[in-house]
Amino acid sequence: MSQTYSINIHRLQADLQNLAKIGFDHETKGVNRIGFSRADYEGRLWLMKQFKALGLEPYMDGAANVICRLGDPDKPAVIMGSHTDSVPDGGMFDGALGVLCGLEVMRVIKEHSIDLTYPIEVVSFSEEEGRFGGMFGVQSFCGQIDPAWITSVQDTNGIYLKDEMQALGLEPLDALKACRAPETVKAYLEVHIEQGPVLEEMNCPIGVVEGITGVFDWSVCLIGEANHSGTTPMDKRRDAFMGLTKFAQQIPRIIEDHGSDISRITIGKVDVLPGFTHIVPGEVQFSLCVRDLDEGIMQNLAQACREVLSSIARQDNLMFEYEEKSWLSPKHCDPEIVKLLGDQAKKLGYQCNFMPSGAGHDAQFMTDLTKTGMIFVPSIGGISHSPKELTKWPDIEKGANLLLQACLSLAA
Repeated sequence: MSQTYSINIHRLQADLQNLAKIGFDHETKGVNRIGFSRADYEGRLWLMKQFKALGLEPYMDGAANVICRLGDPDKPAVIMGSHTDSVPDGGMFDGALGVLCGLEVMRVIKEHSIDLTYPIEVVSFSEEEGRFGGMFGVQSFCGQIDPAWITSVQDTNGIYLKDEMQALGLEPLDALKACRAPETVKAYLEVHIEQGPVLEEMNCPIGVVEGITGVFDWSVCLIGEANHSGTTPMDKRRDAFMGLTKFAQQIPRIIEDHGSDISRITIGKVDVLPGFTHIVPGEVQFSLCVRDLDEGIMQNLAQACREVLSSIARQDNLMFEYEEKSWLSPKHCDPEIVKLLGDQAKKLGYQCNFMPSGAGHDAQFMTDLTKTGMIFVPSIGGISHSPKELTKWPDIEKGANLLLQACLSLAA
């Protein structure tokens, strides 16, 4: 039965293009639906209209997740989802693809009157892109937030989450009511663009995600001594920036000795103080982001980074300080669903690659709630979080058809 049905790529393409008009910047060509902005909320209302056009009854829960169900109200649901908020000047596919693929699957099931043993749901989780430092919608859905966080968290501009929610007519603490019990969910499936170059370089249309890498973030400080850049001899300097450059050069060796082929270490933000042309840098503050799919390897990398930074500090007469800002453990997709996705791809004649995800997704929190699987489709040039973000429509069609077959296998 499951191979009889296919999604309508023209309908899915129209959905993606229509949603992209909400928050579109004609100058940058980027999409701006920042979490809990007016454009983000308008995108959610647009999505609800699409479900209502199917004769269904979508609703927005206390965390502003948009949810629509088809089938038995009392059985655990097979959920398909992702998010429709964006980064500033983002692309039209990141997040939105997973939600609208779920909408299209629901359309196919409804228009063909396919009998479901288990209900299906489509969920557009709110605020996935981390404006307020987390993934608010899915964390609320999975019961991983508390009242103190909701009322106190701010974005980088000092704007409170609670104020942005209230401006949209939402009650912030209602997010606590969005929590779903595990017994109400049978499985979770998410389609997403890869956001990297691997699938395109392999000329492979489908990625089956085996797990989502863990990540830890440090705020690091090397402290030396600011001094006159013209009168301080090179061998007498306590140059904090030179300490940073020495550490940066050691990153490939740290990964080779203590990491894996999927380890990533990134220095993303650097502040050099005092930051004046004629002063030897007395202090350098920088972010350090480390990722891997194995928590033991993450711990080894953390220890290696500490040892290398301490050694450089001793050699260059610097002080070394750091603060761990966050630690997210790796999350693994359900082996049965990974196998199901691989088997269904093979039945459809699609080449697929089993791979990790180096980026975070709603799926990583859903692994704590239910059996979870992810489907990747290629990103042209590996570009994402950019107006240049692009995926070929035939690849999108394959990803959506794989979602349909997997959904039917689990629910029909």
